[in-house]
Amino acid sequence: MRITGSRSYLSYEWFGVLAPFDPACRLVTSPFFSPLSLGILRLLFTVYSLVTTITVLIFESVRFHSSRSFFSYFTDLSYIGLVAYFWASSVQTIVFVLQGQKVYPLQKWPRILQLLHVLLYTTITIFPIIVTVVFWTLLASSSTFSTRYSAWSNVSQHAMNSSFALFEIFLTNISPSPWSHIIPCFFLFASYLGVAYITYATQGFYTYNFLDPSVEHGLLAAYIIGMGVGYCILFTIAKGICTLRCRFVSRSRLDPFEHVQSEALDEWEHINIEQPKEPIGSEA
Repeated sequence: MRITGSRSYLSYEWFGVLAPFDPACRLVTSPFFSPLSLGILRLLFTVYSLVTTITVLIFESVRFHSSRSFFSYFTDLSYIGLVAYFWASSVQTIVFVLQGQKVYPLQKWPRILQLLHVLLYTTITIFPIIVTVVFWTLLASSSTFSTRYSAWSNVSQHAMNSSFALFEIFLTNISPSPWSHIIPCFFLFASYLGVAYITYATQGFYTYNFLDPSVEHGLLAAYIIGMGVGYCILFTIAKGICTLRCRFVSRSRLDPFEHVQSEALDEWEHINIEQPKEPIGSEA
């Protein structure tokens, strides 16, 4: 195993899970909202996304008898990821408030859970945006707004999903995802191709027409490669925005401890950043 400084590849530290974990409480604070406001907003997102998921599942099961294919669509899978993230983050944030804004449960949980949480954060800042771009450029049609249900479900799952992701990117204190996240998250993204073709083999249809080789022929490879490149570009953009947001907040507050955010920019060359000592949060 190759060593870089005191960190080894495939270690928790390499994936941004340091010890102690998040001492600045960045995962549960915002430069623009108090922790209580952030917790409430995340809880509202949780409720809305959960109600949307359940409603879509029930409606399509009753109306179209298509419940078997619900988990075959990347849209639905990525939306479930949003539900999971906002449920976890809202609970952590609210408990952080109830405990006097000093500590939150995830900081004391096993490191594997900490790793899964930060990886989940990375996925919800990229996958929803991919869904939005692909849907409105390749899949949207005259039926998108043909009924009230269709309009609501498409806006909720193909537009508001990216709004939720951008909220976490722009309006929280979360540090940029380390470069090491690009590989496991890309593996999850690429694995969906297996789901799509398993669905065709077992249920007889392609979840997305552009994955049908009999229709797209040579363009299929271009679509797949293009989405892979798009994933890497979106990862880099999200990371860059988080880095610039951290630097902007640090300078605007003139907080001495926030020199750590200058180090955040160093993450463009290094895997992890040194964590600050004190939690931050904004006043309501």
